[in-house]
Amino acid sequence: MTTTAPAATPLPSPRFRISRYRRLAWWGSGLACALSVVGLVLCWLNPAIGAPLRPGLDFTGGTQIQLERRCDGVCGRLDASQVQRRIAALRLPEQAGEAPPNLAGTAVQVLDQGRSLVLRLPDLKPEQAAAVIRAVEAEAGALNPTATSVNTIGPTLGDQLLKGSLISLLVSFAAIAAYITFRYDRVFAALALVCLGHDVLITCGVFAWLGLIAGIEVDSLFAVSLITVAGYSVTDTVVVFDRIREQKTALSGLPVSEQVDVAVDATLTRSLYTSLTTLLPLVGLIFFGGSTLYWFAVALAIGIAVGSWSSIGVAPTLLPLFSRR
Repeated sequence: MTTTAPAATPLPSPRFRISRYRRLAWWGSGLACALSVVGLVLCWLNPAIGAPLRPGLDFTGGTQIQLERRCDGVCGRLDASQVQRRIAALRLPEQAGEAPPNLAGTAVQVLDQGRSLVLRLPDLKPEQAAAVIRAVEAEAGALNPTATSVNTIGPTLGDQLLKGSLISLLVSFAAIAAYITFRYDRVFAALALVCLGHDVLITCGVFAWLGLIAGIEVDSLFAVSLITVAGYSVTDTVVVFDRIREQKTALSGLPVSEQVDVAVDATLTRSLYTSLTTLLPLVGLIFFGGSTLYWFAVALAIGIAVGSWSSIGVAPTLLPLFSRR
């Protein structure tokens, strides 16, 4: 009696082949990284910034005053440069025999279509801050006293916050690098770290350009968003690599590029759904979360969107270049 050998299991045919578009993906990511580096360098060379990103009050110290105009309906137009000139011409009262700070470099932002103002000033005493508010009220009209906030951070505390944020970023990145190097294949670990750097660099680059063009500053919440983006980036990339590793035996007859296509196709829906459900609450924070969490939510949304792209279009397509069949 003869026995028939079982039929070989047909190899899967992916519906979406990312390897066909790998050069386009590399060019897109390379251009975004290059623009990010240019933005960071321009910020560093800008005398008014002197750092890769425009540092906020948390890092430099000083006084920030947030004001809200009392308007019936639509607020009238308000020129930030005119408010800045009035503040620069203000003579502040002396405190304890100390010379009053120079207000020539005051930064003024007009938000919410002229309804709100944010003033960035040197370290002020309460009486000096009150004098500034009165000067702004003379220029902008009646203000809502219940919506006025004055925050002051000394230069020593600002320096400590900056150092603490940098240390926390470096420690978290080093811990992620050590874990994935120990846990996964060296090629997988290296590519996951490349994607981590890719996502953090582009997020920082966007804020570097925002700092140059719109005067957007980064604070301690931005450092928190970078740590979150780093963790999300590695997690999303490792999911694809895990699928490649799980199917390595079953797909041993296929070249690495084909294995990558199968793995990306199998995890594509999961990656997109995960990113979408993460972005939805961030969109809610952007539109309804108020000014305090606005740029934090924007940084997270940018980082998660870029992280999803790198886990689909960057890390898997680079794998065939660094691994054997």
